[in-house]
Amino acid sequence: MSLQNQSELHTAFYNKAVEIGSLSKMISDYLNTDISALKLDGREDINIYFSGDIIRQSSFLAPYINKINQEVFSEQRHHYANNIKWLTRKLLKNCKRLENCNSNGSEFLSILRKEIRRFKRIQKKWLLTI
Repeated sequence: MSLQNQSELHTAFYNKAVEIGSLSKMISDYLNTDISALKLDGREDINIYFSGDIIRQSSFLAPYINKINQEVFSEQRHHYANNIKWLTRKLLKNCKRLENCNSNGSEFLSILRKEIRRFKRIQKKWLLTI
């Protein structure tokens, strides 16, 4: 793979991570209006925590990608790469959980899941370059 292709792949991977971060934030804001209300018995909806988790997990993707490119040692690069894989799995899992909650925004979560799957496809190619 040429240096230009590696650079383009890194840019595409990074941009997709930023896109997932902003999409997660918008979806979570939309969902919070539906699931922040208390239930009839006075308890809060447990799914509100999952909406916060997708923001937190997606916000770490882009910084970890940058850390990998700045890191000199291969061992540290692989450590951050494993963190990105873990975050991606957790994002998909939390999206599934949120799709099952009582909210009007579940159709937006399917869009986020598609973007995360695209991210994973780029990730597989990108991992071969680190």
